[in-house]
Amino acid sequence: MSTEVIYPTLPKLRHLDEGCFFLIAGPCVIEDESSPFEICERLLEITERLHIPFAFKASYRKANRSRVDSFTGIGDWEGLEILGKIRERYNVPVVTDIHNETEAATAAQFVDVLQIPAFLCRQTSLLAAAAETGRVVNIKKGQFLSPEAMVYAVDKVRYYGGKEIMLTERGASFGYQDLVVDFRSVPIMKRNNVPVVVDITHSLQKPNQPSGVSGGDPEMIETIGRAAVANCCDGIFLETHPDPKNAKSDGANMLPLNLAEDLLKKLAAIHRTAREV
Repeated sequence: MSTEVIYPTLPKLRHLDEGCFFLIAGPCVIEDESSPFEICERLLEITERLHIPFAFKASYRKANRSRVDSFTGIGDWEGLEILGKIRERYNVPVVTDIHNETEAATAAQFVDVLQIPAFLCRQTSLLAAAAETGRVVNIKKGQFLSPEAMVYAVDKVRYYGGKEIMLTERGASFGYQDLVVDFRSVPIMKRNNVPVVVDITHSLQKPNQPSGVSGGDPEMIETIGRAAVANCCDGIFLETHPDPKNAKSDGANMLPLNLAEDLLKKLAAIHRTAREV
């Protein structure tokens, strides 16, 4: 199904009617008070020029951390207020994660899309709370689930009143410390009549490292992206940072911001060709 499924709730998603994939992108987490604005401005410049619909993504808090001393955010309210300011200043849709049902209504005041982390995609109370806000719900497919099983997550959101839903492929567990993307998941999850997004950065994580910090393989971001758009996904999700080596979360699998324009040009060209075949 086309991305028109989410269009009524996201009128700010410009260029959606031009037939390109939409982009959900930004840093992993709000790290400070200035860099999210800088990243959003740069991504907005690129996507406006390439006529790619764009939604900004950042977590205001990271709850799924391996180590107790891992960075989780600058504070919930501080992070949410920054997301709200980005939404207002740049007139772009904003996406953020929620981790329990009490967060849903609070986060919904500041963002357009509530994202359900992959580890939590079966949590009925969380899906229900997200649905009841009336926001778009983006459910990331669990690394431990088949794409066919995501029908039940979609059914839960619809049961609790959610009208607009996206599903995101982000790789499946391949042993203890690697992920692999099965691109059959794109057409399979589209059977639920929802847009399907492919996360081309988290799909390259190498989790469960002895250090307690996930690794990654960012050299393969373009490879996964090319395959995703050739397979006619509706959207691309990626995390990007001006200096991934010094990012406070998930730097090992993020795209350097200075490479974003070249990558998106290539993906847009492939997507146009794929739609014509």
